[in-house]
Amino acid sequence: MRKKGYKGRCEKRSVPKCTEVCRTYDAIQSAYADVLSMDDGIAEFRCNVLMEGLADGDYTSDFVCTRSDGGIMVRECVYRSRLSKPLTGRLLEASRQYWLKHGVSDWGIVTDEEK
Repeated sequence: MRKKGYKGRCEKRSVPKCTEVCRTYDAIQSAYADVLSMDDGIAEFRCNVLMEGLADGDYTSDFVCTRSDGGIMVRECVYRSRLSKPLTGRLLEASRQYWLKHGVSDWGIVTDEEK
């Protein structure tokens, strides 16, 4: 999750299954975009999708994917070191609740490798 209008370093690239220019802001997002583009179960995906009306402000979800069977899947990318931070937990729960209200039950977190 990122704040709307995040001004950090951005990598822009063309990814086959991404419906627009894929903008990634960290190594986890970049690697997961590659995983999604090679996954036969994913028809297409969008990056950094705005979640309007959150109590904590305007944030974006990292990946909103359309599966080959027509279902929707949402994934948030988070570094393991940030999972214990209260704000991160609150934002992830807000994202999960937002997507549940929009009928998406396949919501998950993508983390970096455990070392």
